Amino acid sequence: MEQQKTAQQQDELEEMQHGPVPVEQLQASGIASIDAKKLKDAGLCTVEAVAYSPRKDLLQIKGISEAKVDKIIEAASKLVPLGFTSASQLHAQRLEIIQITSGSRELDKILEGGIETGSITEIYGEFRSGKTQLCHTLCVTCQVPLDQGGGEGKAMYIDAEGTFRPQRLLQIAERFGLNGADVLENVAYARAYNTDHQSRLLLEAASMMVETRFALMIVDSATALYRTDFSGRGELSARQMHLAKFLRSLQKLADEARTLTPPIIKYQAKNRLHFIQRNSGMILRFGVAVVITNQVVAQVDGSALFAGPQIKPIGGNIMAHASTTRLAVRKGRGEERICKVISSPCLAEAEARFQISPEGVTDVKD
Repeated sequence: MEQQKTAQQQDELEEMQHGPVPVEQLQASGIASIDAKKLKDAGLCTVEAVAYSPRKDLLQIKGISEAKVDKIIEAASKLVPLGFTSASQLHAQRLEIIQITSGSRELDKILEGGIETGSITEIYGEFRSGKTQLCHTLCVTCQVPLDQGGGEGKAMYIDAEGTFRPQRLLQIAERFGLNGADVLENVAYARAYNTDHQSRLLLEAASMMVETRFALMIVDSATALYRTDFSGRGELSARQMHLAKFLRSLQKLADEARTLTPPIIKYQAKNRLHFIQRNSGMILRFGVAVVITNQVVAQVDGSALFAGPQIKPIGGNIMAHASTTRLAVRKGRGEERICKVISSPCLAEAEARFQISPEGVTDVKD
């Protein structure tokens, strides 16, 4: 009888689950509510966050003993698949992943559809190369319906440089036929003032993602504050360790948010509320596209004498390994910009031209 009741609860959980599993669901596996609250207060707002955390991190949470940690890990592993799967099953899941359009068909072509959800995309380049403008465009396109290349979700924007401008979103929203007030309401904005504050904002972001559906997470720029909070070679090791933990937290956010779309999706455009009924054979995988921008530094060595000034992204190998897809943007003629795929597990090295216009990122008008 108890087994039937547990099975029924599991079925109800699967039917209701349209996002990450709230950490409170651990109570159904025998975890005390006060322990679930302690996990949430420590920034572990989902069962996925608990399952992905090392045991030593859980032991550092005040009031949770070793025996409780083992019990929590066992309960989380039953709700979150952590074992092996076949490559064919993984391939089927990859086909379901949503991609968010950049606003430019040429740029989407080299990205094979757009910015991928469930992974980190790094965009680096010099000042005025179009990084922030691309981020503004993505804040709008992530709210566009799926059949138009969007993500049908909200956007989260962590601004470390003070360059976010809401009026740009209104201009871009008009291009896509979206209500400007709704677009602004669907963007959660926070200004980061130091590297510790920037990391703390990720804890707040994790709790917000449990409450509502976010399609995009932007950090512009992920490295700006590290250049000022840490100085000299003496603090290089501490800087890289702090940066590595921040990037790992970002990847965990992307991993935790992977889930299936609900059967009915609603979105609002021009004050009209629309409902899309998914076909039974059409299952798309919701996730958060994490986009980070990165600054560059001049590379002063012997090659500069022959090839001219060279630039490289800051953050070193820590940043390079953390990014799933790495894009370099540079200035072209006038408002033209050039984007190059530097590294990706599935994209070929290629370049695309795009343009910065009042309507955001668009194709180049010859």
